[in-house]
Amino acid sequence: MSAQTVMSQFDRNVSAPMSPFLSQDDIDTMAVKVIPVNEKVALPEVLRQAVGCHHRPTLVLVGGASKLSDEDLQRVQAVFTNVLAPLAEQFGLIVVDGGTDAGVMQLMGNARMSIAGTFPLIGVAPAGLVNLPGQPASCEDAADLEPHHTHCLLIPGSHWGDESPWMAEVATLLAADHSSVVMLINGGSITWVDARVNVESQRPVVVLAGSGRAADVLAQAIAGEPVEDERAQPLVASGLLSSVELHQANSMLPKELKRLLRLG
Repeated sequence: MSAQTVMSQFDRNVSAPMSPFLSQDDIDTMAVKVIPVNEKVALPEVLRQAVGCHHRPTLVLVGGASKLSDEDLQRVQAVFTNVLAPLAEQFGLIVVDGGTDAGVMQLMGNARMSIAGTFPLIGVAPAGLVNLPGQPASCEDAADLEPHHTHCLLIPGSHWGDESPWMAEVATLLAADHSSVVMLINGGSITWVDARVNVESQRPVVVLAGSGRAADVLAQAIAGEPVEDERAQPLVASGLLSSVELHQANSMLPKELKRLLRLG
């Protein structure tokens, strides 16, 4: 399938077969611009229509917000409102995440809304796991789209983690010759997959130490401490991982992200 057969919100002249899970009426009524994509070969054209021809530095968000104390959850929320969203707005970053109304995706959407942000916030989610208007997904662990994203690409898949390589590819295409970086916060089993596919793409990963679960295991490994999880060491050995402590995020995280994204 060529890029010209992909239905896009942005080019009504594109002739495309309607997706079996999404009608054009559904697309028109959603706040998020939803774009079904069936093949990776279509991504360059889809992204060109979505965000225009201008490539930009790109921030990829992966992880979660589970099993945090109330105090640490407030700190993580503040990272999005005080650091990540303002940085994206100031420097015109493109932000890529999983697009659903949970975890870091929900936090990023809320932060963008709270600062009246205008930066592109692009979700990438498996079509079989997204609840659409009038068409809830059949899977028990399906999720709604986060309503403050600008776009969401619905990619083939019915398992969480199917989106991981697509997110990495989307970030590569959006950044082009600009820099891109992953922000890893908390996270479970899918976060390990996200970290691996981005490291395979030679993308730096900044770990928020103190945010729990996968992030804390990786932060310990980065610090040279022994960890039991065998997934950590190959990632750290890549030399692409760095960490910032949660309690220092307001002061240290902007510096690290600016350094890796080569921002002024």
